[in-house]
Amino acid sequence: MKGFAMLKIGEVGWIEKERPACGPLDAICKPLAIAICTSDVHTVWEGAVGDRHNMILGHEGCAEVVEVGSLVKDFKPGDKVLVPAITPDWNSLEAQSGYSMHSGGMLAGWKFSNFKDGLDSEYFHVNDADGNLAHMPEGMSLEDACMLSDMVPTGFHGVELADIQFGDTVLVIGIGPVGLMSVAGAHMRGASRILAVGTRPKCVEIAKKYGADEFISYKNGSIEDQVMALTDGKGVDRVVIAGGTVETFESAVKSLKPGGKIGNVNYLGSGDYITIPRVEWGVGMGHKQINGGLMPGGRLRMEKLGSLVSSGKLDVSMLSTHVFHGWEHIPEALQLMKDKPADLIKPVVILDNTP
Repeated sequence: MKGFAMLKIGEVGWIEKERPACGPLDAICKPLAIAICTSDVHTVWEGAVGDRHNMILGHEGCAEVVEVGSLVKDFKPGDKVLVPAITPDWNSLEAQSGYSMHSGGMLAGWKFSNFKDGLDSEYFHVNDADGNLAHMPEGMSLEDACMLSDMVPTGFHGVELADIQFGDTVLVIGIGPVGLMSVAGAHMRGASRILAVGTRPKCVEIAKKYGADEFISYKNGSIEDQVMALTDGKGVDRVVIAGGTVETFESAVKSLKPGGKIGNVNYLGSGDYITIPRVEWGVGMGHKQINGGLMPGGRLRMEKLGSLVSSGKLDVSMLSTHVFHGWEHIPEALQLMKDKPADLIKPVVILDNTP
């Protein structure tokens, strides 16, 4: 089979590989559409998870099942499915302890394009198909289905990690596609005021539609100074970090009230240490909690988020700003995500031809 792969750090290209084998609990799928993620940029050009050679990229998409193992009960060839970016091993001890995304080790629930070939190929393998695939809701567009792999669950997980409550004042740092879903999730959770950090006009426009009230630009001074000015020196109840660098935590801590919580879902692609300001952290005793986590994966999560979209409670169509048709556009879409032009939120490639 043909696939688009990371050849080594800083280099990508098309390769040929053997079609993956299907175990008794597994499924083999063919992608119907794929989306490109900033994580791919971190992985390829920053070497954020280490060097990878000839590893097929892609962890966001939707698919059609072509083969299932003998023990798979709920899926059959021909089924159209949602595919989460995180596919845990559900019989692991980590899953039983409530941290399925780390089944088998730190971040090991993230298999696609981490240590296992991803979706950007003619066929891909899904472990524990009954636990990780979800039937695509009738009438859902392929573009919307792709957003459910990673953007929606990651953005929403930032909201969960920050433990946003009714009436909270919330700061969302970064309003790319994940941050936009954090804005939407904070709004759905009952935040009374949402401050969003971002400058690209398209992102600001869509963040307003998802519920952001006010915007902060790093070009106008430090994030924390602007937050304090907007909150009369009080700070915010909750922070979601969906973009930035290891230095971003300093602004988040300084912007937070005592007893507040930070939820980080930003993939930190470089840097050795995170900066936490000693005094503003209450010299270690300010009850300012920092939670960072990889999104939960699995079927139940996909089904619930799919219901939000198919019921009309969540509109993700605004995220897919650049839609291509044909395998040959995958390199172009990846380059777009690297360059991030002003009008880009998310590129999607509909795979309606033969690679």
